[in-house]
Amino acid sequence: MILVTGALARGPIMGDVLPTPDRRADTMGMPVRHYYTAADLLDLPDDGNKYEVVHGELLVSPSPRMAHQGIVHRLDLLLGNYLIRHRVAAVFPGGDVHWGSDSLVIPDLLVVDLESVQRGDWSQINPPLLVIEVLSPSSTRQDRFTKRRLYQEMAIPRYWLVDATARVVEVWTPAATFPTVEHERVSWHPSGAPEPLTIELVELFREG
Repeated sequence: MILVTGALARGPIMGDVLPTPDRRADTMGMPVRHYYTAADLLDLPDDGNKYEVVHGELLVSPSPRMAHQGIVHRLDLLLGNYLIRHRVAAVFPGGDVHWGSDSLVIPDLLVVDLESVQRGDWSQINPPLLVIEVLSPSSTRQDRFTKRRLYQEMAIPRYWLVDATARVVEVWTPAATFPTVEHERVSWHPSGAPEPLTIELVELFREG
């Protein structure tokens, strides 16, 4: 059971595969001086930054840009309208997702099943069905590597990593070594829904 506070796909996904990442690149950094816990985040300042922790490593991100929030808003609307038509889950912007005492992350969007919603208690939430992160210049490393590995460890069925600069969506599954990279459209078909949600990327990444 994972704890969430605050705010399945089936079928093959076609697309390109990214080249092998240099795993040394995401392990470099300043020497660790302190291992953080989820409880430590409560003591950090409310200064507009987003604070997260993954296996004791503190992640700090500044407030997202307007373009980033625009994409999050479109995805929220598309998922929300789909889930109004097919009441199999619910989408929430943000929300604190705990994984043990040393990991707490805040995804841009989070989809959970109706059983979790009906409980009315975020501490009793089932594993999310879909997690979405929209890349920002300050969050690329942590979204693509640190948090992605955590989501795979948590066995999140689908993780969408939205790259507005490249105008693609990386689709990750728990056992994947590499993502499927979608250039034209991305689909999600949760259990119990009669049809998938398909999002055209040209519409998702439109300006204005």
